[in-house]
This record gives sequence, C-alpha cells and structure tokens, in this order.
Amino acid sequence: MWGTILLIIIVFLLLLWIRVVKQYERKIVFTLGKYSGILTPGLKFIVPIFQTTYTVDIREKAVDVPSQEAMTRDNISCSINAVIYYRVKEEQVDRSIINVKNLDYAMTQFAQTTMRNIVWKFELDELLAKRDEASAEIKKIVDEKSESRWIDVMSVEIKDINIPDDLKRTIGKQAEAEREKRAKIITSEGEVLSAKNLQQAAEMLSTTPWALHLRTLQSINDISSDASNTTVWMIPIEVMNAIQGLNKKFNEK
Repeated sequence: MWGTILLIIIVFLLLLWIRVVKQYERKIVFTLGKYSGILTPGLKFIVPIFQTTYTVDIREKAVDVPSQEAMTRDNISCSINAVIYYRVKEEQVDRSIINVKNLDYAMTQFAQTTMRNIVWKFELDELLAKRDEASAEIKKIVDEKSESRWIDVMSVEIKDINIPDDLKRTIGKQAEAEREKRAKIITSEGEVLSAKNLQQAAEMLSTTPWALHLRTLQSINDISSDASNTTVWMIPIEVMNAIQGLNKKFNEK
C-alpha cells in the first residue's frame, strides 16, 4: 500500500518537473521571478514551485489592424485597414517577452499610427492605384520601430480602402465620362479614316472612265437582290448624254 502511494507521489512530482517544448515554441524560465534561461524543443525538466515557464510561439503571426480613419493629401477622408505579418526573433525571444507586455496590441498600434502618416503622403487616386507601394512604406516604418522590440516584420498588406458613398458616385460619373470621351475619340478617328478612304476611291474612279459604270452595275445588282416592291428603271448612260446634247442645242437657238 505504501509502495503504491509512493509511486503516485513520484509520478505526480515528475508531471510537475517535466515540460515538453514543441518545435515551434520556446519556453522562458523564471526562477523565483528572475529570468534564468530558455527551454528549447524536447523533453525538459524544471524545479516545481521555484521555477515557472512562459511559452512563446515563434511562428509567423497574422494580426488584423482595425479600420482607421485617415486623410489623403487631397483632403479626402477614407477608412483603411490592413493585416500585419510578423514573428518573434528566435535568438532574442526572451527580450521581446520581458520588455513588451502585449506584442499583438503593440504591433497593431504601430501599424495604425503609421497608416495615418503614410496615407497623408498620397492623393486618393494614387493610394488606390499604388496600394502595394503604400504597403511597402508602412512595412518599412513598422519594421524600423519594432526592431528595438526584437520583432521581425515579414509584410504589411492593405486589405481595403473605403471612401464615402457620395464620393463613390462622383468617381463613377467621372469614369463614365472618361469612357464616353474615349468612345467619341475612337468614333471620330474612324470617320476620318473612312473619309480618307472615300477620297482615295473617288480619285481612283475619276481616273478610270469605265470604273464608274462598273460601280453603277454593282449597285444595281445589290438593289435587285433586295426582295422589295421597289421598281428600278435602268437607262443607258448614252441616252443621258444624248439628252444633254439636245438640251444644249435648244438653249443655243
């Protein structure tokens, strides 16, 4: 009986002493409240009661930056939100935990402050067109600020840029007007080309006497193929010339 009780006590103490550290974790050891080391992956032992551990995840984290009101360079208010990817530097994991109380909150505050400052450098059209450039500038500044906190910022991505509804309607009208402008330009260019082609065709017909007759016969053929009640009377061009000659003689008399 006493042997069973002793075995239970030993197992219980072993459970208190043993710590299993996963590959993506590091455990910071505090002995009587003072930092005393880092436990690397594997099976580790600590002294119960006197030592405590704090687990740190060294994997890359994705933290959502809440939507932030900002003003662009052309004085347009917009709402912008982003996501920041960062990880704790493995070789200095102890300092990042000892010196910073809440890493996620600190990183989101850095990003929010930086977003306002960066958005002010862009006009609205530039911000919408150069989102990657704005994200890169935010990432650069946040990385510099977090360097002293032993955080490695992997990237910062702007997720969405919201503008007021009335401004959306204005931008829509502007885009529609731009499309109409392009359509009119294309139509006018087509008309210019068509006029040039007609001019060249007229010059070619004027230099060839029988070309106009062939064109007339082709037009008659096109008209005759139309199933309608239209009656076409064909008069040879010689008859028209004779009538014009008689008209000139009568006018001379």
